Amino acid sequence: MATQIFINLPVKDLDASVNFFTRLGYRFNPQFTNEQGTCMIISEQIFVMLLVEPFFKTFIKKEIADSRRSTEVILCISAESRNAVDELIGKVVEAGGTLPNPAQDQGFMYSHGFEDLDGHLWEVMYMAEQAPSEAQAN
Repeated sequence: MATQIFINLPVKDLDASVNFFTRLGYRFNPQFTNEQGTCMIISEQIFVMLLVEPFFKTFIKKEIADSRRSTEVILCISAESRNAVDELIGKVVEAGGTLPNPAQDQGFMYSHGFEDLDGHLWEVMYMAEQAPSEAQAN
């Protein structure tokens, strides 16, 4: 069995977050959804638990980071192509997300980042099958 990852993120408004990520094309597992949180499906192995802040707080002793004022993590997901990166970023803007930086093009890798409704930072990247040094060696 492949290792799975479950990322837990605090959210202020669960319905707004579900609406935002639904507009980006993500689905949710109804078995792990109630008024306290939901399980967003990124892939067969990657899931994001969107948890309302009071419920999230039951798992920690520290304060919840204010992701609008500080960065706790940057979540990076891959895309199938440069166009897929741009398409997702277009959906982000339409859904109310923000773009803190312009797209980055390193030739073999193309990425663009966004902030979700709670200020969590996401990066979407496409990487060519061969990095430049590998392509030159062949």
